[in-house]
Amino acid sequence: MSQLIRDIESQKIEEEEIFPVPEHVMGAPSFTKKSIVNYCKTRFTELFPTKEYMSANRDLLNPIPGLREISGKQWLFILCAFWGWTWDAFDFFTISLNVDVLAKELHKSVTDITWAITLVLMLRTAGAFIFGFFGDKYGTKWPFVVNLALMCAIQVGCSFIKTFKQFLGVRAMFGVIMGGIYGNAAALALDDCPPRAKGFISGLLQQGYAFGYLLAVIFTRALADTQSHQWRAMYWFAACVSAIITVSRALLPETNAFKEKKLREAMQRESGIIPDPFLTKAGKAIKVYWLMIIYMVLLMAGFNFMSHSSQDLYPTFLTKQLGFSHNRSTVTNCLANIGALIGGLIVGHFSNFLGRRLSIMICCIGGGAMIYPWAYVRNNGIDAAVFFLQFFVQGAFGVIPAHLSELAHPEFKSFIVGVAYQLGNLASSASSTIESQLGEKFPIHKPDGTIIHNYGKVMAIFVGAVFIYNLFVAFIGPEHRNIHADVARRDNVDKFMVDSKFTMEKYEEAQQKLSDDESK
Repeated sequence: MSQLIRDIESQKIEEEEIFPVPEHVMGAPSFTKKSIVNYCKTRFTELFPTKEYMSANRDLLNPIPGLREISGKQWLFILCAFWGWTWDAFDFFTISLNVDVLAKELHKSVTDITWAITLVLMLRTAGAFIFGFFGDKYGTKWPFVVNLALMCAIQVGCSFIKTFKQFLGVRAMFGVIMGGIYGNAAALALDDCPPRAKGFISGLLQQGYAFGYLLAVIFTRALADTQSHQWRAMYWFAACVSAIITVSRALLPETNAFKEKKLREAMQRESGIIPDPFLTKAGKAIKVYWLMIIYMVLLMAGFNFMSHSSQDLYPTFLTKQLGFSHNRSTVTNCLANIGALIGGLIVGHFSNFLGRRLSIMICCIGGGAMIYPWAYVRNNGIDAAVFFLQFFVQGAFGVIPAHLSELAHPEFKSFIVGVAYQLGNLASSASSTIESQLGEKFPIHKPDGTIIHNYGKVMAIFVGAVFIYNLFVAFIGPEHRNIHADVARRDNVDKFMVDSKFTMEKYEEAQQKLSDDESK
């Protein structure tokens, strides 16, 4: 426990040296004319880093020193969060990549199968509420373990479905389970992360989604396209990996951030102060943060539309409209996800230097420039277009874990980040179904008399509109770049110790009591 306190104090000093912290991280929104005018002005003035800031923080351009500050235990937290989020995406994209096979096996249309994708997205919010609540109240460890264990069970169940109704039922349950992963994974990876490394780790964590897609593409070709059990074999494999991730998280301890929270509660009890019940604190937080939460949902709605509209039906577009073979489609999709992985890491890291909003806006402009070749090039140049479009899409997404964590209330990060992300998913849940149905309204008549749907045209229009939306939302939104999410909580701890005349002797007694409780 003494090492925990030293780690916390060291991190506090380090963060204050690197990034000066404003006196007030966040307060209730003000709707006076002066406040509104000032906010609108600062959307321009705060968008670009100043010359003084760039000169003083050039060391942030090199990610290596920041990564060296991460302890071995923290790397295990990051890897566990990364693989949990990766495998969440692997399960989701297993359906997207096998739409045609599922439609044939279950005697349904492609649009019917995409409804299952929509159903998963719609129900993820319920999982974010449930597991985010328990993650903030009891720590991320056991809610995350239960979440992963249930995902393993659902993967086994999905592999044995026989009818379309069973398929929808299992996917609905998976939607709830999938929704709980993101908030706790983000808290696990970023709560103890050194500030210099936060941008890079944010990009790494978010690209677990792209990496899951890449693995789904590879294993679809290696298992689903070569085994008699087809897509079912992928779920048997997925369940085994989920079990390994579950056990790994169960063997790791809680984060220092959560231990610090428990220590503060012990301090309060020793001083005779009864902390507010969890739900009471949550209610008070919502009264202050309600506008920020709404903004985060609007932001994530655009981001999830951007991701799903550019990914979910693209394999179908390649095989159905362009006539790509399975091997050729696999290569193109792999290149797309390699671009996504690289983009997330690079843009996520440089957002520490350039700013979260500016990084997102640059990616929206760059991605918009790639839409035409991504949807209309018919030679090998499409591979480059796919690479760079996903570089920008997931580059912008690489900023999101850190950005949401910095905007969220410090006491309710798992809940707010997870719910905002999944409410955004809910808003975008029908994207693949919308694209599929719109594609049917633009038929293409082939020379042999067959009719295919113009998915490329629909996706180009859809993705272009989403880029414009995200550009606007990022521009008008707030940013708390490089403000550690626990600053407000630490300020409250310091104020509590002063106001209650909490002596160091009692502080050490609380430490010892907490240490004894953990060892039991």
